[in-house]
Amino acid sequence: MRVILYIFSYLSINLVNASTFPGVVPIEKPDFALSAAMQRLYDQWNPHEDLNNELYSNFKYTPLVGFEKIPFTSRRDPTKVIKVGDSFHVWYTRRTSVCDPVGLKNATDIKPATDWDLADIWHATSTNGIDWIESTYPAVSRPPKPEYGSRSICTPGILVWKGMYYLYFQAYAPMVGGQAYCPVRVAYAESPYGPWTHHPEPVILPGEKGTWNNIKINDPCPIVLNGRIAIYYKGAPVERGDEYIIRMQGVSFADDPLGPFTASPINPVINSGHETCMFPWKEGVAAIVALDGPEKNTIQYASDGEHFQIASLIQIPPVAPGPYCPDAFLGSGNGQGFLWGLCHINPDGGGAVNESILARFDCELSAEFNEPRFKRNNLRFNSLTYFQRGVGLSQGWRDRIQKEREEVDRETIF
Repeated sequence: MRVILYIFSYLSINLVNASTFPGVVPIEKPDFALSAAMQRLYDQWNPHEDLNNELYSNFKYTPLVGFEKIPFTSRRDPTKVIKVGDSFHVWYTRRTSVCDPVGLKNATDIKPATDWDLADIWHATSTNGIDWIESTYPAVSRPPKPEYGSRSICTPGILVWKGMYYLYFQAYAPMVGGQAYCPVRVAYAESPYGPWTHHPEPVILPGEKGTWNNIKINDPCPIVLNGRIAIYYKGAPVERGDEYIIRMQGVSFADDPLGPFTASPINPVINSGHETCMFPWKEGVAAIVALDGPEKNTIQYASDGEHFQIASLIQIPPVAPGPYCPDAFLGSGNGQGFLWGLCHINPDGGGAVNESILARFDCELSAEFNEPRFKRNNLRFNSLTYFQRGVGLSQGWRDRIQKEREEVDRETIF
């Protein structure tokens, strides 16, 4: 196929005027004047769209079986999926409370403020990635007051290191959200089934006053890079306002799962994204960067794990993805990517005050396989998608806009 493309490209360039762009897009950059857009096609992107871009994929979603719908229960933020023997394993945030989230002002010891408040870390297993068996009790429960995590532990990340299992997670006390201080803690076990032991101290703390992550370290995402443990995370500052970017991501390194961890001197290493999703790719690290920031909905790559560049633009990326990435902890310098994983979905399109569910996504971000159907563009959706909450215009907003438009809409000028 590539040989044929080269032949067509050669013929296209040589059968038309040298100053005219040919009908068949050449693989090699033409040696004549190009517009800025066509320069970018060769210098930044791919002359044959995303068909030959290994770090581009669209995503397809499947409901999961085995997670019973329970009143006032949320399941969200899955870890990477791992496989031990014949079973897949995943850990995730689960909240089961007496009511729906009520917001920060109305929260109590039993009423959650947000979807991830009053939560513990739960565990489920599967033999096929679709049918799951949920444990009957938390894998890791909240520690007692006043320890960090006594209010809520959530958004776990799994690490397998030298025969041991480590779960890193956000540890809130005494409240979640807003201005609540949140470090990262870790629990460890000799088996994926536990029992899990809390390490007594946080392993990654928020930064110093005035820095980009001075109040929260969210979404710990561990991998092994060049023989060392790398934990990527999202940071948040105390400061708020239009002039502050609060959705940035950094990384810290350690030689032992319990630390000490040393932050990269160039943090933050990614300027966008709501959740973290890093995975070994070739000799470096790739990341799904979604939802927030100027570089949202991209896949990025850094050969050194720190200097990330955009590799592709993506549509409908999974929320809080936890990929099944078998070599995530190998540190081989030849990461192979992944083909599927788990994520969470807000059924009504909401967020902080919702009951989230887990779902499966499939994609083609693998160096070993080639599935052209996942490389297609021009995705289209039905009317229900466009009119759902969060996308459709609410009645109240519509009324305000209509009133404003009555004052500013003018007759067409010609």
